[in-house]
Amino acid sequence: MSGITRRDSLKIVAGACAAAAAIPAVAREPHPPRADDEGMLFDATLCVGCRACQTACKDANGLPPDRAEIDGAVYDAPLDLNGSTKNVIKLARGEGGATAFTKLQCMHCADPACVSVCMAGALHKAEGGVVAYDAKVCVGCRYCQIGCPFNVPKFQWHAALPLIVKCELCRHREEGPACTEVCPRGAVASGTRAALLEEARRRIAAAPAAYAPGVYGEVDGGGTNVLYLTSRDVSFQALGLPALPARPLPQTSESVHHGIYKWGIAPIALWSAVVAVQLRNRGKDPAHESREEG
Repeated sequence: MSGITRRDSLKIVAGACAAAAAIPAVAREPHPPRADDEGMLFDATLCVGCRACQTACKDANGLPPDRAEIDGAVYDAPLDLNGSTKNVIKLARGEGGATAFTKLQCMHCADPACVSVCMAGALHKAEGGVVAYDAKVCVGCRYCQIGCPFNVPKFQWHAALPLIVKCELCRHREEGPACTEVCPRGAVASGTRAALLEEARRRIAAAPAAYAPGVYGEVDGGGTNVLYLTSRDVSFQALGLPALPARPLPQTSESVHHGIYKWGIAPIALWSAVVAVQLRNRGKDPAHESREEG
């Protein structure tokens, strides 16, 4: 019988896994947050859901409206981040019927997973810690969508030449993020990461009963430049922010990958296993044996 059997395939996979497991992970240099990085602070206890920030974001970035008809009237009312929406306000529900508004956009991670998985370097860390996007080199693989733990990058499915769309902290504007200029309650503010962290801690200390303890993004996922405050009644997870370890996800994934592919040991082991099975099956092939005898 010629060809690779199912049992042989399983043996190949097992052999490759064993070879990979035998290779120690290579420690990868950490990328901690920097105090002078540009950032944003969102306070869910102050947001009234007016969505002025959504409008300002679209105006500043030249994005078309995401039209929705509500009670016979047409509004720019995106339900989530999408190919024409970089910043969205959503209603969050906590325990006991408590509600709050949440603002979702790129978190500008100190060690971003989207940058880690981008094969072309279209997503990269720019000056000031901004996670920037270069459309000229993007190949449209959409790995960034899979890699981002915040589900932020969106693809323009409707466009003939689609791009990835995400907040870039209005890096093209000298004034900074447009969304922070129009908030009537001061629920969103921009500045350096260090200054925003200091302000967040000041607010918690001034009204500890009003706030949940901690600042989301201070250490979560290795630290983000977009920080959040919320009330005790509506958790960070209820706001749509995932529970992440302090260790950056790319630091773990890249360390494992670098270990597996160090010196090419794992690919060589897999190739050798395939060749060994092919040679063994070749010896079992009756047609091959007949040709040899002839």
